[in-house]
Amino acid sequence: MTVGNALLEAAGLTGWYAHMVRSSGPQIRGGEVAAMICVSPEPITSEPAHCDLLLAIDWKNIDRFGDEISLTGNSLVVCDPELGQAPASIGDSAARCVEVPLQRLAGTIKGGRPNMVALGVAVQMVGIPRQFVQATLEKVFQGDQRVKAAMAGVDAGFAAAPAADGLASLPLPTAPCTGRWSITGNEATALGALHGGVRFAAGYPITPATEILEWLALTLPKIGGTFVQAEDELAAINQVIGASFGGVPAITATAGPGFALMMESIGLAVAAEVPAVVVNVMRGGPSTGIPTKSEQADLNIALYGLPGDAPHLVVAPTSVNDCLNATQWAVHLSECLQSPAIVLSSQALGQTRIVDDKPAITGTDAARDVPEMIEDNYQRYRLTPSGVSPMSLPGMAGGRYTAEGLEHNEAGIPSVRAGDHLQQLNKRRDKLTRFDYGEYWADIQGAGSTAIITWGAPTGAAWEQLACSGKFDGGLRLIALRLLAPEQPERMAAALDGVSRLLVVEHSHGGQFYKYLRSCYDLPDDTRLFCRPGPLPILAAEIACQLEQWNKP
Repeated sequence: MTVGNALLEAAGLTGWYAHMVRSSGPQIRGGEVAAMICVSPEPITSEPAHCDLLLAIDWKNIDRFGDEISLTGNSLVVCDPELGQAPASIGDSAARCVEVPLQRLAGTIKGGRPNMVALGVAVQMVGIPRQFVQATLEKVFQGDQRVKAAMAGVDAGFAAAPAADGLASLPLPTAPCTGRWSITGNEATALGALHGGVRFAAGYPITPATEILEWLALTLPKIGGTFVQAEDELAAINQVIGASFGGVPAITATAGPGFALMMESIGLAVAAEVPAVVVNVMRGGPSTGIPTKSEQADLNIALYGLPGDAPHLVVAPTSVNDCLNATQWAVHLSECLQSPAIVLSSQALGQTRIVDDKPAITGTDAARDVPEMIEDNYQRYRLTPSGVSPMSLPGMAGGRYTAEGLEHNEAGIPSVRAGDHLQQLNKRRDKLTRFDYGEYWADIQGAGSTAIITWGAPTGAAWEQLACSGKFDGGLRLIALRLLAPEQPERMAAALDGVSRLLVVEHSHGGQFYKYLRSCYDLPDDTRLFCRPGPLPILAAEIACQLEQWNKP
C-alpha cells in the first residue's frame, strides 16, 4: 500500500484527480494486498472496467485478485524476472508482459527496496514528474537517509522503465490546481461528525469502520472532546446514549456484526428520544462474511431491525466526498429531532482514497431544543406542533424526568395505558414526518424519461451514464437517495414525474432496495431491477448494459 498511496499523492501534486481502491484478504493482519489506482485530468466517479498497467511486485497472491484486476489484450504487465513465470491467468488475458529486475536494482542501493523501484517504474510510465514523487516520499518517510534511499530506488525505476506503449498520455496541468484534498470516506465521515458538533465518541474496532474510530481518537481530545474505546459494541452504543443524555452530541461507528448487537440500544434511544448517531460501514455478509469487501445488504436491518414501531433516521452518503456532508447532516437531524440517526456507508466508500475537489464545508451547531428555564410540572414528552419537546439536561433545576425504554406519558412516567402508548407512538412518528428535509434528501440530475435510481456507492457508476444520455431515447435521469428513512412520498413523486422507465441499481443479492422502493413509493410500470452482490463493485459498464437492453427491439 505504500506504493499505492505514494502514487496517488504524487498524482495529486501533479494536478490530476486520483482514486485508489484498497483490496486485501480477510486476515486479521498481514496477507495479500493490492491497490487499484485511477488518475485522470477530470474528476473520477467510479472504478474503470479494465486495468491498463499492472505492476506486479510478486506473483504469490495474484490469483486472489483475479476477479478484481481485469486485464485485456491492451493491458501492460510489468514484473520481475526473479519472480519466475507469470501465472496462467496473466497469459490467458493476452496482456503484454515486460520484465524489470526490481529486486536486483534494489540490491544495488543501500537500504533499497523493490517497491520503491516499482514506484519509479510506475510514475515514469504514467508521466508524473520526479519532484512530486520526492515531495510525497518526504512526507511518508522520516529521516534524510530513508528518503535518500527511497528516491535512489525511484530513480533506478525511472531509468529502467519500459516504453509506455499503448498507455494513454495524460496532459500536465498548465496552472496550479487548488482547492483539492486527499481523503478517504472514513476520514470524511469522522470530519463531518466534528463539523456537526460531535464531541464524544465510543467504539470497538471492526473492519472496515476502524479508521473512523482511529481518526476520532486522535482528533477529539485536541478540540476538547472525548473518545472511549469500549469493551464491545454494546458498551459503545450505550456510552454514546449516556453522553448524549448528558447534552454532548455523540457518535459510534461499526460494521454489520457490531451493528446487529446495537439494535436494542438504538431502540432505547428511540423510546427515550435521545439523539445518537451510528455509522455502519457495510461489508459483505452475513455473519463475519467478507470483512474487507463491500456490499449494501444491511439496508433491511437499518430500516426495520429495531423491535416495535421505532421510527428513526437513516442517511446514506453518495460518494467519498459526500461522507462528510451526509454525516454532518445526520448529526444535525439527530439533534434537531431527538432521534437516533443511522449513517449507512460502505467499505467501497469508507476505505477508498481520492484526490478530488474539496466540498464546501459549513459548520453546523448541534441544534437540540434545550429549555432555558423550566417551569413547574416539567413534561419531557409533552405534545408540540412539531412533535419535538424541549429536553432538559442533568442538573437543570426542575428538569428531572425518567428516561428509559418503558412506554410513558407526557411527563415521562411509565405507563401501560392504551391512550398514552398511541399518543407517544404518534409523537415519535410525527416529529420525523413533519420535518422539512429540503432538497438534500436526494441527488437528482437530468430530466430524461429513463431514470436510474440508486443509493450509496453505486451512485458513482450511475453518474458516468449521464454523460452518455444521448444514447438513450428520451435521455437519462439519476435519482440517488440520501435520506432512506423516513420516506418522502411527495418528493419522490416529483422526482419521478415524467419517468416512464426506471432502473433500480443496488449492490445486494436479495434486492432489498427494490423491495423498499416498492413498499414505500409508486414506481413506473416499466421498472426493472439490477442487483448484484459483492465483493466486486458495480461498474458503469454494467449499468450501461442494462440500459441498452431497453433500446433493443
